[in-house]
Amino acid sequence: MAASAAGTPAWAAASTAPATAVPATTSRSCHLPGVVDTLRCITLDVPLDHANPAAGKIKLHVTVAPAHRRGTRGDPLFVLAGGPGQAGSDVVGILRTAFSRVRATRDIVFLDQRGTGRSGKLDCKSKPEHEHMTEQQLEAEVHACIAATKAPYAAYTTDAAARDTELVRRALGYGAVNVWGGSYGTRLGQAYARLYPASVRSLVLDGVAAPDQVIQAGSLDAHAALDKMFAQCAAEASCNKAFPNLRAQFDGLVAKLEAGPLKLSLANPRTAQPVEITMTAARFLGTVHNILYSPADARRLPFLVHNAAQGRWQPFIARQNLAGDFGGDSQMAMLLHLAVVCAEDVPRLTPELLASDAGKLTKTLAKQMPAFCKQMNVPAVPYREPARIDAPALLLSGALDPVTPPRRAESAARYMRHAQHVVVANAGHGVSQLGCAPRLLRAFLDKPQEKLDASCLKEIPPPTFQLGSAGPQP
Repeated sequence: MAASAAGTPAWAAASTAPATAVPATTSRSCHLPGVVDTLRCITLDVPLDHANPAAGKIKLHVTVAPAHRRGTRGDPLFVLAGGPGQAGSDVVGILRTAFSRVRATRDIVFLDQRGTGRSGKLDCKSKPEHEHMTEQQLEAEVHACIAATKAPYAAYTTDAAARDTELVRRALGYGAVNVWGGSYGTRLGQAYARLYPASVRSLVLDGVAAPDQVIQAGSLDAHAALDKMFAQCAAEASCNKAFPNLRAQFDGLVAKLEAGPLKLSLANPRTAQPVEITMTAARFLGTVHNILYSPADARRLPFLVHNAAQGRWQPFIARQNLAGDFGGDSQMAMLLHLAVVCAEDVPRLTPELLASDAGKLTKTLAKQMPAFCKQMNVPAVPYREPARIDAPALLLSGALDPVTPPRRAESAARYMRHAQHVVVANAGHGVSQLGCAPRLLRAFLDKPQEKLDASCLKEIPPPTFQLGSAGPQP
């Protein structure tokens, strides 16, 4: 666990660790899924333990999308993905959307955090039979995976990833950089700005994690987003007419599933073959929580809940399968996720915090975590009051976000000298790709000290509700 000489954690103070030698890089042209352009794929070795560089190395993968106009600006945009567990190379597709304007004059640098993507991904294999396993069988699968993976989990912290980011900056020869973080990437971005304040020109944080936020204590925020969806359906004549008893149907399904799992016999949405599926309260609530991330997806929820309450579970099962699809590699590195949250979040998941986090949407995972973390056996990272960030920061929040709603960004902004906070009414977990946001990102990065006029984001319309099997209304 990397900490300063005074014992202060990484996110609380600038780094006092001795400078590590700049690592050598290897570079080649490459193509990654989701992008037709030729990119540069770079690898470099960083210390496994930054406090003890002789303890071994980890190979990092970095993807660079060169600026369209060469020689225009020297301050690139470093992209830190979410999770924890998602890799920069997993999200290069947003070059076409969120960063289409920024890339005109700046290199876009996607980092695969240690333990994710192409940087030694710490993950468990996803199997088709997982869809039919009980909760107990699935938990046993995770425990077996943890036991079978001989990684030094204690080396995979936010602090270590922030120190890796600094070595990437130096190895690529950049001066001060701009940092874009999404979801968990906002925690890593803040940690990097606090450790290396002279290395950060500006921050764009989308779906902002507050410094004191515990990832597993998310039911209150999730239910707030669910309540907004219920209210919006009730306020819209067509949705209210189609689903007049939506909240009662949802509560009825939860009560029925909490009384015992449902054995469902239906045609497999993937194969059309008859299949037996066990629906539990945990799976139902977990799928609902996942759906709420995107407002467009959430507008399907009344249709899915209504049909399930009528005994027609096929649409809900089909949507559930999207979240756990085994057709391709899952983006999220499960073991990296556990390594981070077991060290940084779960130790702060007190009985008092759990009791105050009213609601059921994320409670199953919260209850599972202590057993997983006991087996991960990583030392806790103590929480300290965060240091102030001086770099200009643009904070983006979706008013319908079930994970990092605006109140989390407001909490983070208390530790920033120059923060601008923009709340988008019809957005969920992620704003940068919507409406005029790509243009605003470019405007902010060109002049981060100036006040940004973000009024155009009010023009983003709410998605339409899905009322029938044909899909959303036109």
